[in-house]
Amino acid sequence: MKIAILQAQSHSGDYAGNIKKLYQYAEQAKANGAALLISPEMFLSGYVLKEAMQHMAKHFPLPQLQHMARELGIAMIIGGPRPVKHGVMNSAYFIDDHGNLLNHYDKTHLFGELDRQQFVKGERAVVITEYQQIKIAMLICYDVEFPETVRAAAGAGAHLIAVPTAQMQPYSFVNTTLIPTRAWENQVYVAYANQVGTEADYHYVGLSCVASPQGKLVVQASIYQEQLLFADISSVMVEKAQMFNPYLSDIRTDLF
Repeated sequence: MKIAILQAQSHSGDYAGNIKKLYQYAEQAKANGAALLISPEMFLSGYVLKEAMQHMAKHFPLPQLQHMARELGIAMIIGGPRPVKHGVMNSAYFIDDHGNLLNHYDKTHLFGELDRQQFVKGERAVVITEYQQIKIAMLICYDVEFPETVRAAAGAGAHLIAVPTAQMQPYSFVNTTLIPTRAWENQVYVAYANQVGTEADYHYVGLSCVASPQGKLVVQASIYQEQLLFADISSVMVEKAQMFNPYLSDIRTDLF
């Protein structure tokens, strides 16, 4: 399956503008043969919303996204807020090419005061969606920096870990070093879709990427530019990698 990774700048509080940008990139992704488009963390709403968070979550335009996916015939993993009884989740929505909401994932590890002020923690560690015979787990930003999260998804059979992120300075080593390491540790693909530009006091580092089960960067974006990256995902490649490097079967789970 061919996937597209969107590296772009979203604008806080601007659903209309962000949807327009998403449509343009989704159309381009489809034209290039991608079956799935992965967007950055909180792309549709913007990440730094603070007191506007509740309002933005309440008016999340899910029906418009479903219509877009159906019209263009492409599946999408889209980052945005999700309202719940006790607050707002930082979520990723998985919509298929017919416009059906297949799943959602809520960020489980909140980073810093901004996250803790805006969101409540998700409670599902592993969320896997099978799409076109590829088992896709979702994590969000800080989640992937804990080895346990990717290991749990890989242990549950994931071929691809899709990670919407809003990675900022000075943490670019996550993009260049840690993401390939996570892929190698678990013999899975890791797709890391980041924002670019600035938002409030935050400077995003770009460098979106896809790492292979062999721990290699298949593609990586620049630091500053909006880009659409493409990569082929193969479940057979994952199975071969896990036979060659049997970490998942050799780990002494009885000791931990």
